[in-house]
Amino acid sequence: QVQLVESGGGLVQAGGSLRLSCAASGSIFSINVMAWYRQAPGKQRELVASIRSGGSTNYADSVKGRFTISRDNAKNTVFLQMNSLKPEDTAVYYCNALITSTSLLPYNTWGRGTQVTVSS
Repeated sequence: QVQLVESGGGLVQAGGSLRLSCAASGSIFSINVMAWYRQAPGKQRELVASIRSGGSTNYADSVKGRFTISRDNAKNTVFLQMNSLKPEDTAVYYCNALITSTSLLPYNTWGRGTQVTVSS
């Protein structure tokens, strides 16, 4: 009933920037937390950043000062601006959202992921 679609990944040189977008669609009543996770080869998925509907944010220590999460509540969209990228930021980035459907059912929803590759 609800889905997330990411866009904006790609290949960039170290020091460069990328902007990820994730749009939620479907039978949405409300969205509480929206977040970005990432998973590098051979590693566990980790939280990169999250943002609540009221705007409060949380970041992994490894990205503080370099990444900025934001959202457009009217468009059910979350963004991740990534600056000063490092090779260790290379991973598949996943969008996640806690969505309440119009049937008032909760959905912990994941996107399919978008690849970010940072070359040295």
